[in-house]
Amino acid sequence: MNDLFSASRAANVARAAPLAARMRPRRLADYIGQEKVVGKGMLLRRLIEADRLGSVILYGPPGVGKTTLAEIIAHETKRRFIELSATASGVKELREVLEAARRRLEDDGQHTCLFIDEIHRFNKSQQDVLLPDVESGVIALIGATTQNPFFALTSALVSRSRLFELEALSRDEIAQVLKRAVADRDHGLGREQLTLSAEAVEFLVETSDGDARRALGALEIGILSSSQRPLLFTLELARESVQRKGIAYDSGDTHYDCASALIKSIRGSDADAGLYWLARMLEGGEDVRFLTRRLVILASEDIGNADPRALMIAVAAMQATEFVGLPECQLTLSQAVTYLAIAPKSNACTLAIAAARSDVQNKSVIPVPRHLQDKHYAGAKRLGHGEGYTYSHDSPDGIAAQDYLGVEKRYYEPTDRGYERDLAERLAEIRRRLSSQ
Repeated sequence: MNDLFSASRAANVARAAPLAARMRPRRLADYIGQEKVVGKGMLLRRLIEADRLGSVILYGPPGVGKTTLAEIIAHETKRRFIELSATASGVKELREVLEAARRRLEDDGQHTCLFIDEIHRFNKSQQDVLLPDVESGVIALIGATTQNPFFALTSALVSRSRLFELEALSRDEIAQVLKRAVADRDHGLGREQLTLSAEAVEFLVETSDGDARRALGALEIGILSSSQRPLLFTLELARESVQRKGIAYDSGDTHYDCASALIKSIRGSDADAGLYWLARMLEGGEDVRFLTRRLVILASEDIGNADPRALMIAVAAMQATEFVGLPECQLTLSQAVTYLAIAPKSNACTLAIAAARSDVQNKSVIPVPRHLQDKHYAGAKRLGHGEGYTYSHDSPDGIAAQDYLGVEKRYYEPTDRGYERDLAERLAEIRRRLSSQ
């Protein structure tokens, strides 16, 4: 129940909140970014305006406005906003919140918007508790997650929710957030006699990586650490406030997305892009053993016989990385990435084994021809195993004109790139000799 001092207490708490929390917009019209999600005519905006929200999963990196958007949705749809953190709430608390929401709906007709931050940290049992009230409409669930919902959440919960992916804010949008904070006299820094230099804005934008909370946090640190008023927030002060740039990297989407970008850049022969993604993963704390395994696989999958040395380079890099460790092994990884990127590419070996395995799995198994069967055991001669086999080294060119499969089949088709061009010429001659039996 409110008392005479509740407003004063709330004001004191609000003043103590960090700048990023104070600057959260209260209305959809003031929300910056995510035009593809809440822009005019977009699905989520239409659902909000029509008050047909249902349940929503907001998926995206930190600092892009997931919590802010949830609060705005509750305000715009005039619902009671209840916030839980999946890291601190158990099944008991969750059931209590759901029961209270049901009573509010029954007694007063008031709908509840239940916001669960980091919902991917709920286990299956906790997520299943939500299902009945999500289905019945007792609550409008808004879950926020930095993890891919298709991996982090149960299929039952995903199927009952609309998914919206929020992206990192653009450079212009981060700059807009900073300038709004400097100008806002009620919630921001408008009373601080502050001037932001263009260079400082550019630096904060660059180091925030689309995270508004990080940009505002650095701005606030710089102001609180300086007693000078009026204050010119310079590039030097911005550098001191940021200190070392934090790299957003996790074992989920970012790990797999960066690994995919690294492999595709090397496959595409872009050494510079390959080096950037390598650096991104190293700075993010990626396991170097994982990196070397991926490089070894790529050497055979995407280069193959176009440059057989690629596999040697990749295996040597794997062994050197294990022997040297970080930070020095970054030099070895850099050498391997650049060599593999520049090397001629061929997936002929990859296609060949895939085709051969497909035949083994889906077609009648070809019996081993009698002349190729093992004859190095007692009784093999009586069975006729190995009879008629021609020893290849007895032929002048080392190629014996005999059948090695029993059917006419070609799996390996060399490209005309790199060393594989020479192999293609030799393979054509070998096939001509083998077919002349």
